[in-house]
Amino acid sequence: MWRETIKERIARINTSLTQIDYNPGRYIAIEAQPTPDADIRDFQSELRACTEGALTGSDDAQYSEAKFLQVRQIIERLRGREGLSEQDRRWAAKVTDVRYWFVFAASERWREDHSEHEHYSDSGGKSGGQKEKLAYTILAASLAYQFGLEWGAVRSRSFRFVVIDEAFGRGSDESAQYGLRLFAQLNLQLLIVTPLQKIHIIEPFVSSVGFVHNEEGRTSKLRKLSIEEYRAEKARAAG
Repeated sequence: MWRETIKERIARINTSLTQIDYNPGRYIAIEAQPTPDADIRDFQSELRACTEGALTGSDDAQYSEAKFLQVRQIIERLRGREGLSEQDRRWAAKVTDVRYWFVFAASERWREDHSEHEHYSDSGGKSGGQKEKLAYTILAASLAYQFGLEWGAVRSRSFRFVVIDEAFGRGSDESAQYGLRLFAQLNLQLLIVTPLQKIHIIEPFVSSVGFVHNEEGRTSKLRKLSIEEYRAEKARAAG
């Protein structure tokens, strides 16, 4: 059930991803592939062995006994066998979490004919900027799915508030600007928290600024400015 749910949600996110130009004329699609992890694959095989033939209605006593023993073996390990309880606990936590049943990759495809231009995986060795751009793209598509948003459509009654913390400032200027453009296309309401980093990138995408100052570790003070007031003060300070 959960495996099918994950596949359905990826399909919905991919619908949003097709509306984003990752590069001119190209978009990103997420691919979910079966994990190569031996523990998980063995567990899945054992589950299939327990259910194979279950719908045939066989009353064969030998068949029923074999199935019972297969099920009991799995249950005993899930509960934790004597002397192996910690090992079995770690095993159970991994094999029963369906998020680990997949490995995910991204396919960059041409919009014209949907042919693949490039394939991205965890071991792809892409640069930091490329990874950031890919992460922003998938995040934006996920937000579109989560909030039920349409690209470029203003939905004044929808709640679409997103908080971005100081980790935003650690990436490249190019990827940060790309992410903010995507969020603007979704008309997201952004609160960006930054320790005076990437102000020149953020400025075109915000309507007001809250400046927090804490001198010598004493009481913090907040000053709120409209973006116009901020720009005017910045111009005066520049001389």
